Amino acid sequence: MTTATRTRPTSSTFQVEQLTCSIGAEITGCDLGEVASDADLFAELRALLVHHKVLFFRDQNITRAQHVALAQRFGPLEDHPVVGSDPDHPGLVRIYKDLVSPPEHYENAYHCDATWRENPPFGCVLRCVEAPPVGGDTIWVNMVEAYRRLPATVKDKIANLRARHSIEASFGARMSAEQRAALHARYPDAEHPVVRTHPDTGDEILFVNSFATHLVNYHTADNIRFGIDYAPGAANLLQYLISQASIPEYQVRWRWTPNSIAIWDNRSTQHYAVQDYWPAVRKMERAGIIGDRPF
Repeated sequence: MTTATRTRPTSSTFQVEQLTCSIGAEITGCDLGEVASDADLFAELRALLVHHKVLFFRDQNITRAQHVALAQRFGPLEDHPVVGSDPDHPGLVRIYKDLVSPPEHYENAYHCDATWRENPPFGCVLRCVEAPPVGGDTIWVNMVEAYRRLPATVKDKIANLRARHSIEASFGARMSAEQRAALHARYPDAEHPVVRTHPDTGDEILFVNSFATHLVNYHTADNIRFGIDYAPGAANLLQYLISQASIPEYQVRWRWTPNSIAIWDNRSTQHYAVQDYWPAVRKMERAGIIGDRPF
């Protein structure tokens, strides 16, 4: 699908500073606590989100209840199967990297949240509670642009391909065999198109990331002459597609400060949490919004 050029949304209420040519805008003149309770302000904000794909805000001293209320404007919230939710605010996940916890680096991969779900998240609202003095940035990637700039031959090859996405192969890797089996039974692998369509804009999106384990419908007479075309041919193709997220021209990088907030469209982006700050502390709280099934 080729999408016609769309008019860039304007805002009569907020000040919008585009951060890169590809993705991201910082919004000022905005109280997200007020947006959470005002339908007109929220509609304006949502239009900016769909266009810029990730929005950033500073100095948002909102409560956890306001954080949840803002995220619920987009849709129902989801729980995280490993981390769980704040007991007083269902749907709000605490991601605390502090001195009590050992350093973990499993997040150091470009990913789209929870594509192992049949319905991956619509997006997330992430608030910084405590930031390290240096480091701990997050990078977001425009996967619409990543698809648009693929070679035509690659687009033709992946047009009808589908990929399997797994939580067992990622979060489950540290678990015992019995725990992995239970996790897989609760969250079976999901299958999604390699190129999905954005339900709001019609944009085509490259939709494979570090949760994708393999291409499920590659082994056909059109693609396979000899075994090498499948193994490692299919895996090489998948890794090539996943690697597109690492191209700087598609990215924006955000430095966190306390009470800064990012809202992103999980359907059209990937992100990478840079873990370069240990032993400093980084505490984040995230509300993930349930999404639709990719098509």
